[in-house]
Amino acid sequence: MAKFPWLLFSLNLLAQNEKPIAVKVVVVAMFERGEDTGDAPGEFQFWVEREHLDQVFAMPGAYHSARMNDKGVLGTVTGVGTAKAAASIMALGMDRRFDFTKAYWLVAGIGGGDPADVSLGSAVWVEHVIDGDLGYEIDAREIPKDWATGMVPLRKTRPYEQPLRPELEGEAYTLNRPLVDWAFQLTQSVPLEDSDKMQTARARFQGFPNALRPPFVTTGDTLSASTFWHGDLMDKWANEWVKYYTHGTGNYVISAMEDSGTMQALTFLGRAGLADPQRVLILRTVSNYDRQAPGTTASESLKSMTFGAYSAYLPALEAAYRTGSPVVHYLTEHWEEVRETMPKR
Repeated sequence: MAKFPWLLFSLNLLAQNEKPIAVKVVVVAMFERGEDTGDAPGEFQFWVEREHLDQVFAMPGAYHSARMNDKGVLGTVTGVGTAKAAASIMALGMDRRFDFTKAYWLVAGIGGGDPADVSLGSAVWVEHVIDGDLGYEIDAREIPKDWATGMVPLRKTRPYEQPLRPELEGEAYTLNRPLVDWAFQLTQSVPLEDSDKMQTARARFQGFPNALRPPFVTTGDTLSASTFWHGDLMDKWANEWVKYYTHGTGNYVISAMEDSGTMQALTFLGRAGLADPQRVLILRTVSNYDRQAPGTTASESLKSMTFGAYSAYLPALEAAYRTGSPVVHYLTEHWEEVRETMPKR
């Protein structure tokens, strides 16, 4: 294409003059393994194959192409980490081929669950996205004896220092609670996949009643950080970090690596009138626990996951589709109702 700049200019001009495609629902995945169809799946493949996202739109300014079906559902992959997510969503949202002004956004991916709250294969509708990267940090071996962690909020001098700053810089995002409640109500009885392997893995978490349960649908908060953290002490930090940035009302349930980047991009797109951040849903499903089982060490537990060998990888991918697809189908099938007025329970 670089050899023919006139052609690129002509295509851009054509795209600017054409009426943009009105998108009803955007499905956002974070990674895919190999091809979009026909091989070992990542977060995107089930959506592509089962929702027939057959029309492909090249996205040279983003991590991955966009794909769409004839019902108004568009899907894409952001790439792993907050930086790729923010850049990819911004590129998509500003693409003149599409109109996202009335679109609903469903971020659907896997994450590490807190065994105090969820079990392997469970699905979590997110209420708050808390960023785990923005802040100060000193090495844990050098923290004062009365500190629980070496992580310190921006513009503060010690962990969890009060009061919380009134003007934050991307540390916390609150999703539209009535919309989240509606999605949970619609899907709370969705049957989720279980297996002997998952039951064996769950049984190691004695003393964590929710971790021992079969997979279920729930609500909670996610901590989004580009560093894949792991272990009991990090889990404690995540819980306290989320409580701090939600004035004590939030509950950390599952980790993620992209959601704060996605929310930052959608916030900026909202300011530009190109998207509606109030129409965003985030669904995270539990592929692994975020800490070691009792009787083992954090390093041993992390080693088992270094190459993506999660205890519930495929069931978590299945849970994301099973739980997210009823929401997508409802929105497209009731578009005349939900185009202007968002659903609620």
